[in-house]
Amino acid sequence: MPDNTRRARDEAFWQIFADRYTVEPGPVNLENGYFGRLSRTVVEEYQRNIELINRSNSVYVRQRFEQGDSLDIRAQLAELVGVPAETVALTRNATEGLQSLIRNYNGLKPGDQVLISDLEYDTVKGAMRWLARNRGVEVIEIEHTHPASFDSLLNTYREAFERYPRLKLLALTHVTHRTGLVMPVKAIAAAAREHGIDVILDGAHALGQIEFNLDDLGIEFAGYNLHKWIGAPLTLGFIYIAPERLADIDPDMGEMHFPLDDIRARTPYSTPNIPALLTLPLVFEEHHAMGGSAAKGARLNYLRNLWVRAVRELPGIEVMTPDDPRLYCCITSMRFTRHADQQTMVDRLLNDYNLFTVVRSGAACGPCIRITPGLTTTAAHMTLLTKALNELR
Repeated sequence: MPDNTRRARDEAFWQIFADRYTVEPGPVNLENGYFGRLSRTVVEEYQRNIELINRSNSVYVRQRFEQGDSLDIRAQLAELVGVPAETVALTRNATEGLQSLIRNYNGLKPGDQVLISDLEYDTVKGAMRWLARNRGVEVIEIEHTHPASFDSLLNTYREAFERYPRLKLLALTHVTHRTGLVMPVKAIAAAAREHGIDVILDGAHALGQIEFNLDDLGIEFAGYNLHKWIGAPLTLGFIYIAPERLADIDPDMGEMHFPLDDIRARTPYSTPNIPALLTLPLVFEEHHAMGGSAAKGARLNYLRNLWVRAVRELPGIEVMTPDDPRLYCCITSMRFTRHADQQTMVDRLLNDYNLFTVVRSGAACGPCIRITPGLTTTAAHMTLLTKALNELR
């Protein structure tokens, strides 16, 4: 058994890391997909940085941060994802970055088609529809069959590529926020490339819990969050553009603070959350100390499988996310098939069992309850969840 898989089951080992987080008394949080907690050491570093910037103000920012520290942080970020520093630019979140990539993509002309599915993030869907209103393109919307399989997901895209020959751009989500389905990105991107279709990847939920290599995936445009599974403060994300494709994304609204050949011109220029940025070296250090995405992902998947395997075959419960290890991560959704209103069941989980979850809708397969363990979640919490689901079904 690989070390990460074996260690994922070691409650004592993971309690060492869980103890580094301060958790408010109250419900057990099984909605860790929204944003992640900061460790106490990161909180303390963040507070020190707030005080530093407040004291030194623009003297430090102009003399040191802009000229040196920010470049070092950017280099560390690039190293984290295994790409050159000149291919990443910091943003406030994945949404901002994806909007920048979509609105500044210059490879479209009136009459071209762009593609979205029912599983994309609503803001990404909105940005692609904005292209239709402002660029004269046609938005093609597809739905994925349920239950999903690797082949069904890939074939849905292949069929769309064949059916719509004017497709030029595809928005694709690595980990869908609705059901936690992990899309076969590499295979879809390869099929898109055969048809001359570019892919903009939403990696908001992927970074920090899934190991990947952008070159291997065949991805040239992507947006990410740092506040979900990496452990950074809110307001931090970044975009990636492959160096040979930079010219295919225009500077954002004529941005002129950076040269045309600098990726940082592809995002809105504004005063960033400098104290948050200054925490990133410590955040990256702690991420690596846990074993990085491989170790985190193994632990989170182990917790996921504890409850999924216990309830998968129970009458009255449908687990929406498949068990193909290529297609799931810790975010997994289910629904009570004998209860029409899933929000009522979310309320029951909270009021009767002290378990906090969230309803997600918008997927063609219907409303579901999203369950997302985190680094402070224990096997005992999953046992309680299993008991609750069994009794409520």
